[in-house]
Amino acid sequence: MILKNVVPPDRLDELRASFETLVDRQKAHWARDRHDPNCFAYVAKQPRLAYQTVIDDTTANTVEFCLHENTLGVSRQALGTRDVGLKQMILLCNPEVAHGPDLWHRDVSHGPTNNAPLAGLQADMLANGPSSVQWNIPLYDDDVLWVVPGSHRRLNTARENRELLNDPRAKLSNCTQVRLTAGDGVMYINTILHWPSNYSTRLRRIIHLRYTSFGGRLFPYGSRFLWEPGFVKYLSTEGQASFHRFIELAEREDDRIEAFYRAILDQDPEAFRQALTLLHPGDTGRLVCVVLLAKLARRMSALRRPELDNLPARERASAVGEQPFSIGNLEALARRFTAAETKLLGQRFAPLDAKLQMESEHFVPSLASKPTRYAQEHMPDDFDVDDFIASWSTAA
Repeated sequence: MILKNVVPPDRLDELRASFETLVDRQKAHWARDRHDPNCFAYVAKQPRLAYQTVIDDTTANTVEFCLHENTLGVSRQALGTRDVGLKQMILLCNPEVAHGPDLWHRDVSHGPTNNAPLAGLQADMLANGPSSVQWNIPLYDDDVLWVVPGSHRRLNTARENRELLNDPRAKLSNCTQVRLTAGDGVMYINTILHWPSNYSTRLRRIIHLRYTSFGGRLFPYGSRFLWEPGFVKYLSTEGQASFHRFIELAEREDDRIEAFYRAILDQDPEAFRQALTLLHPGDTGRLVCVVLLAKLARRMSALRRPELDNLPARERASAVGEQPFSIGNLEALARRFTAAETKLLGQRFAPLDAKLQMESEHFVPSLASKPTRYAQEHMPDDFDVDDFIASWSTAA
């Protein structure tokens, strides 16, 4: 969906100036930290600025904009609840050297390693509404993004797969270019098949946002918050209150996730069903929620490996399939359980994990970077929530 004047016209110049200050500040940090003229700011195909990390009082308007009625307010309407949190805020920039087209992809974080199969996520969304929305809001006219309309509702077609296998960086026969005027925005479900068509040196400044639901009918996929709260002190009183509310919503969800896991540990079907209903109120698609939490439990268990203890946060995140700014969320949840409990959770989830694997490795264009045995598209057709509960007695 394209929306006009997401950035109010009388604020466009102000935001351009503030974001350019942050770009210059971040480039200086990159150069200083890397001691290398070929640092990320110059060689990345699409430099991404997590701009909340470099704001101050004079540039806090860049974050406050994410709380505007045109962004957070519209996202609440799309997600059907006021209990919405700001998951991600970054600025997408042009590279210093042209890189050309990127790969067609769907934003399903780490593919089947961390997520439920795509058809399960899509069916859950169609039955219960979206759990998150993503935005691109350009500060200058932009036409880099192409999408396949409606593909967030379905798997790749055979024709799309043939074209993607032939050349994953070329225009598909059924795609549409997203042409945005400065200040306009496109809001979309990020499982849509999309293509960054040209990472050229033309000036590009895209406010890229993602909002996630804490009050909808389904459990959201993906990492929770891709920010840490140190920047909040620079915001207005109202802005600070918004982010404190986001954190409260996340802590409430962690309490529910803990209750869900403890019901599994205690082999208590009634408590399990109650916890599952709180996490996924919609009665259709609850096995997708169980799968997502099985993947989360595996990442929690992986954090217990002794060799990770002294690694920097970025390396710990990479080792367990998290993003750097979300590793703190995972670690906070993991601290609620002992190493023995996370190991036992892995054993209880093992029968489900086996159902999510195929006999041999396979590859689906746009979903994973390499072949995997995990099912990328389809949920198991012979396993449901009742089967998962019944499997506890044989799993451990």
